[in-house]
Amino acid sequence: MNILFLHGWRSRPGGVKPTFLRTHGYHVINPALDDDDFQAAIDAAQTAYNHAIPDIIIGSSRGGAVAMHLQSYTTPLILLCPAWRHCGWMERTKAETWILHSPQDADVPYADSEQLVQHSDLPATRLMTTGVDHRLIDADSLALLQSLCERLGASQP
Repeated sequence: MNILFLHGWRSRPGGVKPTFLRTHGYHVINPALDDDDFQAAIDAAQTAYNHAIPDIIIGSSRGGAVAMHLQSYTTPLILLCPAWRHCGWMERTKAETWILHSPQDADVPYADSEQLVQHSDLPATRLMTTGVDHRLIDADSLALLQSLCERLGASQP
């Protein structure tokens, strides 16, 4: 299964989460995203999407905001503590979206994800509470991410 993983601000390709997914058998496309120019980050992500046509897009923090701006049709989105209120101009996400967020997140308020679910008319079950901080690299969060990837990948044609 192909996953497009969009990293957060001041992160780089090859972090803990994409490495975890690779070690569990996923093919992860993890482009470098510009930290200073949001439109350049969107453009790089869109190019990667168009080239790979992934089965799932995962966006972490600022990468989640980038993911919300892609022309990704019905490709499922998994947003990890998405920083949508701080980056870009989208206030809604598409129907094929799941959000993982920690109430202990000190960088992006959990309430932002609650608001995104409401704005987007997503079922409340699409917001999954996990983790001990913003990074979501604890064992439970990684296991939930893997399980969600498996479930979404199995539902793809």
